[in-house]
Amino acid sequence: MVNLEEWYKSIPVITRTYMTLCLLTTMAAQLEFVTPFVLYLNFNTIFQNYQLWRLLTTFVFFDYFNLNFLFHMFFTIEHSRKLEANSFRGRTGDYFFMWLFLSVLLLSSQLFIHYFPILSFMKAPFLAPCLAFSVVYVWSRRSRDSRISFLGLFTFTAPYLPWVILVFGILLGQPLLQDLLGLAAGHIYYFLEDVYPTITNRRILKTPQIIKSFFDDQADIIPAQVIADNPNPNPPDQAPVQ
Repeated sequence: MVNLEEWYKSIPVITRTYMTLCLLTTMAAQLEFVTPFVLYLNFNTIFQNYQLWRLLTTFVFFDYFNLNFLFHMFFTIEHSRKLEANSFRGRTGDYFFMWLFLSVLLLSSQLFIHYFPILSFMKAPFLAPCLAFSVVYVWSRRSRDSRISFLGLFTFTAPYLPWVILVFGILLGQPLLQDLLGLAAGHIYYFLEDVYPTITNRRILKTPQIIKSFFDDQADIIPAQVIADNPNPNPPDQAPVQ
């Protein structure tokens, strides 16, 4: 039986780092070392008081330790590790760039909303659920043939997963807007990374060499069980376009 330390180390580096940041942030809030009021995205305090940490903490706090937190963490970590270990196997720099692109895209949408009060109903103080939904969406598009059993109730193919999560989130009382923002960001990345290059034979999204050099020169052990989930990380219709 795999112990906790072995399981933790078996998770690919980007997914493992994100999970750790989420757990530490949630624990700090749960123990009242910090409050969500100093974590949420607030451009006024960022610009006027230089509280730049909010640009990060908005992505690593889902909720206190409760069902909502467990729901998001399970789906995010489970599908992020598969995506990192399969589609991005050996390309840690590219995977980090995907997370960075999605984060910047979500922050840009909120900055745009900040300057147009008429769109204030679209504000999302915490972007962690949006980012999580984006990652799950990208995985679902790159794993079209994978079959999923949702809570043991019914089975469906991967492309339907975002919509199932969206409905389940509504039942949990989550704002629909957060999932829709995440879906939009995820689809933009998927289109620019997987669809557009196959149509035009040109690639818009390119990972900066400094990121590639930093991550891809470091060895990262991919767990055998994750690889077994998808032995072919790049199906013919999703092969990377150079």
